[in-house]
Amino acid sequence: MAETTGERLTRLLALIAYLGDHPGVPVADVAAHFAVSPEQVIADVNLLWVTGTPGYLPDDLIDFAADEYDRQVLTLTNPRGMDRPLRLGVHEALALLVALRPLESLSADGGIDDDVLRSATAKLTAAAGEAARAAEAVDVHVSDASAALAPARQAMAEGRQLHLRYVSAADVVTERDVDPLELVWDGSAWYLRAWCHRVDGLRHFRLDRVLAAAVLGTPAVHPPEATGRTTEPELAEDDLLAELELAPRARWLAERVPVVGHEDLPDGGMRVRLRVADPAWLTNVVLGLGPDVRAVAPPELAAAVATRAADALAAYEDLSSGS
Repeated sequence: MAETTGERLTRLLALIAYLGDHPGVPVADVAAHFAVSPEQVIADVNLLWVTGTPGYLPDDLIDFAADEYDRQVLTLTNPRGMDRPLRLGVHEALALLVALRPLESLSADGGIDDDVLRSATAKLTAAAGEAARAAEAVDVHVSDASAALAPARQAMAEGRQLHLRYVSAADVVTERDVDPLELVWDGSAWYLRAWCHRVDGLRHFRLDRVLAAAVLGTPAVHPPEATGRTTEPELAEDDLLAELELAPRARWLAERVPVVGHEDLPDGGMRVRLRVADPAWLTNVVLGLGPDVRAVAPPELAAAVATRAADALAAYEDLSSGS
């Protein structure tokens, strides 16, 4: 899986703090500390070197000792305040309070630590002062995934099967009995990893596509193949293996969907390979990205995308002629 923007940003911020506490540290030691290659550490430092505060003149940028850098040693000489704890303003604290509101609805069924949630809310309320009352007046909509979390967790805790009424990305509704194995959060959506008796195999179900969920009295039977744990949705080996060549501004796709391989291109683009259970879903993705997808493989997938695009253009022409 390609490194996400969030993962790299977290490391960059941690790198500033680490170098502030460890002046004159060799690049190899930094790489070992962050479990990345020395080349990645140098790339991170080069990025930080052109990062700073508005104005972006030399004195506004994060700086390192250039002579030591040439000797593969890192010394932070100007952190531009990034080595100090973040202090929130009233509006920032208020925005975070509103963002925490959906977690209150999910804390009971979504596995969120209540103590951490209460502590964070209390600190943000103190930072916002009287303005914190405004957060209580904001109407926050919680994802429909919350309705399926409770029965999924109950079925796993009791070792029982779960009945799902599920709508796929292709808008096809099916009824399935599954053995729930694991709940997975990928940063944007909840998934249920389960053994599906309808297809006799492992599947991942997005909980916001579950129309109804009911815990059954039938005990769940976990096949040996289903006992391993995972941290992200997987697809079956017999699913379509697609390859896309992406322009630089479409690299985000590798962060939002599971990929089985990726290759950075010289111009900043990326070539990604991913398994696809529903070709119609991938066709919609490619059409949505438009010119940012520079090549599609295999040929049958490219032909399907071209046909869909031609049909869409023809439909627009029909509307134009009709008006």
